[in-house]
Amino acid sequence: MPRRHKLHDDEVDIDADLVERLIASQFPRLAGMSIRPVPSMGTVNAIYRVGGEHYARLPRTPRWAADLERECQWLPYLAPHLTLRIPEPLAMGEPLDGYAFRWAVYRWIDGAPYDDRLIADERDAARTLSEFVRELRSVPPLPDAPRAGRRPLRELDAMTRDALESARDVIDCAAALTAWDRALETPAWSGEPVWIHADLLMPNLLVNAGRLAAVIDFGSAGIGDPAHDVIPAWSVFGSAGRDAFRRTLDVDDGTWSRARGIALHQAAIAIPYYVETNSGFAALAKRTVEQVVSD
Repeated sequence: MPRRHKLHDDEVDIDADLVERLIASQFPRLAGMSIRPVPSMGTVNAIYRVGGEHYARLPRTPRWAADLERECQWLPYLAPHLTLRIPEPLAMGEPLDGYAFRWAVYRWIDGAPYDDRLIADERDAARTLSEFVRELRSVPPLPDAPRAGRRPLRELDAMTRDALESARDVIDCAAALTAWDRALETPAWSGEPVWIHADLLMPNLLVNAGRLAAVIDFGSAGIGDPAHDVIPAWSVFGSAGRDAFRRTLDVDDGTWSRARGIALHQAAIAIPYYVETNSGFAALAKRTVEQVVSD
């Protein structure tokens, strides 16, 4: 996954020496264990494996530092309701000279980021993920649960069109704009908020032994429009998986169309932003646009 070391203009310096210092000063029982970076297309946190059983996540920028605290607060509440494995936070770390944000240590999860070549049966993966989405939606939305999701599609119109135009060298811009216009015709969501992950992309799904095994990165999770967790229909699956995902999840036409627009917006923004700094992630975004256009 070729990319420059930093993904964002305001990204702080993070390396194995920093993680070693943080671990040694705050979690001495883990001191002396090997510290090694985990290759990832993730854009929000740097990940370092600590020994064989733990990993540390460190926010890259100030704007996303609070997401980690959201995870550590709410993951223990969500876990008993879900059958797929999700991250298990073990401890929150505090800022230290040279690093200004809170960070966290988790229990290691075996698996590799979702890739078509790793999946034995895409339809099975789609059904498994749809069941996860159904379980998550069924979790009681406590009054203090965080809000999640993006603004209504119409409020995202200008930036989405600009991003699609910026990516016209690598996508079918005319077809993508037509798909976007169709999504804008969908009535705005007005239902009851439910728990959503809000970032179900390939890098946030782990595969083990040919099957979907875990869902990670809950920094965007909260209660909101259920359409946000329908985006894997295009961001993860091809046509066969997309059909199985929709059938199992029983998605109505309005939610489907709204989700298609959300997936297109999210991918459109990512392509020009990450094309130089995270080419693998930009390629996945391009694939999503292609899936939306072909659907």
